[in-house]
Parts: sequence; C-alpha cells; structure tokens
Amino acid sequence: MKPAPLKSDVHHRLYSLDVLRGFDMFWITGGGMLAIVIAQATGWNWLEVQMEHVKWEGFHFYDLIFPLFMFISGVAIPLSIESKLEKSVPARRLVKKALSRFVLLILLGIIYNGALKNGFGNARYASVLGQIGFGYFFASLIVIFVRSEKYRLIWLTGILLFVALIQLLFPVPGFGSGVLTPEGCVNGWIDRNILPGRLHGGTFDPEGLLCNVSAIAITLMGSFAGKILRNRQTGNWNKIIRLSVTGGSLIILSLIIGIWYPVIKACWTTTFNLLAGGISFVLMAFFFMVIDHWKYRKWAFYFRVIGLNSIFVYLFVRIVDITSISKFFTGWTVALLGEQAGGLVVLLGGLAIIWGVLYFLYKKEVFVRI
Repeated sequence: MKPAPLKSDVHHRLYSLDVLRGFDMFWITGGGMLAIVIAQATGWNWLEVQMEHVKWEGFHFYDLIFPLFMFISGVAIPLSIESKLEKSVPARRLVKKALSRFVLLILLGIIYNGALKNGFGNARYASVLGQIGFGYFFASLIVIFVRSEKYRLIWLTGILLFVALIQLLFPVPGFGSGVLTPEGCVNGWIDRNILPGRLHGGTFDPEGLLCNVSAIAITLMGSFAGKILRNRQTGNWNKIIRLSVTGGSLIILSLIIGIWYPVIKACWTTTFNLLAGGISFVLMAFFFMVIDHWKYRKWAFYFRVIGLNSIFVYLFVRIVDITSISKFFTGWTVALLGEQAGGLVVLLGGLAIIWGVLYFLYKKEVFVRI
C-alpha cells in the first residue's frame, strides 16, 4: 500500500490560521516600519514605541511577533500530525520529518545570521529559525507520544515550572540566584559557558539554550489551541469561547505572577510565555471567529498570501535588498514630495514588491514548506 502523503493541501487548510500567520509576518517584512512612519507623521509616539522591542523587562506589541509565530506553528501540529496518526502513518515517519525540519531550520538560521557572508569564525549559531525548529520538534514529540491531553498539560506545566525554578533558584556564579539582568540571569551564564559561536546579546543570546527550552512551551500551547479548533464535536462558538477564556486566564495569571517574576522576552521568562501565549489564544479566537465562522475573508486575502509562504518571505527580505529595488522605481518621489512623504512611497513600493512576489508564487501554487 502506498504510504499516506505528509504534505497538506492548501485548499483544505484552516483559513484563519494562514491569515494570522501572514498578519504576524507582515510586521517584520515592512509593516512595522510602515507603522513607525505613520507614527512619526502623526505624532503617535505610542505607536512607534510599540513597534520596538522592550530593551529588557516589559512588553510591547513587537515582542509578540516571534512567540506568536511559534504558537501558530503549534496550532498546526494537531491539524497535521494527529490527523496522520489517525490515518495510521507510523510515528517514526512523523518524527523523522519533524527532525529533518528541525535540522534544516537550524542551518537556515545560521545562514540567515550571515555565516556564508561573514565566515564561520565569529558566526552566531543561535537563531530565530533554529528556535522555531527546536520548539516545533519537541512539541511534536510530546503530541506524537503523549496521546492524553491531561498528560500533555502536565508536560506544559512542567516545562514552565522548570524554566521558572531554574531562573529564580539557580545560583549563578558571581551574582547569586534570581538576578534577572542581562549579566546575572542564568540564561546568559549558560550561553556564555556552553553555547558555541557569537552571542547576539553579548552576555546572553535571546535565542539561547534555555530560551529554546522555554519556547517549547508556547509551541505546545499552540497545539492545545489546534486541538480545540480540530474538534468536530463542538460548535464554533464553543471553540471561540474556550480559546478566549484560556487566553484571558493566561494573561491575568501572567500579570499577577509578573509582580514578583517579571515579563522578560530576552530570557523568555515563564511569565513572558504566559502573557504571549494568552494574547496568541485571544488573537486565534478573534481571527477564527471573523474568518472561519463569520466568513469575512476578502480583507484577509492579503495576509493569507503572506502566510502561505512565511518562511520564504522571512528569508527573502533578508537576502534581497527590497528597499534598493523600490528606490530604483520610486526614489524620484523623495525629491518631489520630501523625505517623509517620499519615504512612505518607497516603503509602500517595497511592500508591493514583496506581496507581488508572494502573489506570483500563490498563483503558481508554489508554497515553500519546511
């Protein structure tokens, strides 16, 4: 018998999930800069602030983008892996695919960091893509081999508690325990002593080893959301309410615990995971309600085209100088309209080029899957 295919059909995917992924990627492929330009033109300083990462403790909108993507990758796990297990696809085959995805994302992450351009002597080996691969691989293992939802919840709780306990109780040499600063946090100590290559933060790496372990949790949270969405025995409003209540509860829990154990993205504290995961649950509920329940989809097509080739566009905007291409065609507007208005035209031109490439791939049904 011919084995069941592992690839999903784009025409039978959860529409809202692709749109949410595209919405998430939009901000790091030009949307964030567009918001900054609008903020500077209107004097909306609050908007510009939200388009920047918090330096250490706290939370801005831009801090949500990476964990939201990991959450979304977790949502897809029950929609793909569990469905294949029900079709008797061997677990070892699914593990092999997840492992190959993990390795490929690590390699792409190293390339993204510039190793081919600058050489491997001072390369940075930790990366956003590597962390996505790490979180997805281990969350997939839990879903594949732990079939009980109750025991998966125990795994999730265990990971969150493990990270919290080691961050708060491990005595870092020269600093002591519970010192959550770039120099004193246990994440940095582990990275300085174990992680090979250059550290992005100097004394720590925001995609370092303990951050990777912590990030498994938000991917696993996404798998619980995917489990809710995949349940054919419950109605849409039941799913929306469960997602919303779960998200709201996680947000409240994070804010309460955050009084003593702060929200810090750079070292992925458990409170950061709870807050980012809670917001991700709420966003998933909102997008599912609007797009898959109410069927308001025309506005979402722009984001879906991005979401269907998310890894491709992430690498594309890194490798290709989109701004220079846009300036080649629209740079004249800067002299005509001035720096601010002309710069906006150049930026919009860049967004149009990016989306045009993705739309071309969409029409040709070319979807880069990893």
